[in-house]
Amino acid sequence: MTREEVYRDIEGMFGLVPSFIKQIPDSTLELEWELMKRVQFEEGPVPNKYRELIGLGIAAVSKCRYCALFHTEAARLNGATEEEIEDAVHYAKSSAGWSAYLNGMQVDYEQFRNEMAQIAEYVRAQAAQAA
Repeated sequence: MTREEVYRDIEGMFGLVPSFIKQIPDSTLELEWELMKRVQFEEGPVPNKYRELIGLGIAAVSKCRYCALFHTEAARLNGATEEEIEDAVHYAKSSAGWSAYLNGMQVDYEQFRNEMAQIAEYVRAQAAQAA
């Protein structure tokens, strides 16, 4: 596809060609656009609303304001509520905090792994008993 054809496709989806896309070189524009459409917008095994909430969590932890804005709006467009958006960000904050703590304290990985396996086994057994 030519740059103009890619732009028409983008305009058909967004109503305009965002300036950041205009900065992509000719040599990779079509590939980048196809990848963006597939990864960001097409349905996959994880519904788009949840993928966008995951993206927002990653953006919050990586502190990318561009990604945070993009994924917040995309999550809303895919039906996420403000409560779901806040919950996703709060979950990311908690997960990143535990990651910082565990890594900073250099918790023994093998012990951690064994304990997680024991916890999973216990929870599965409890669920089986309840069923």
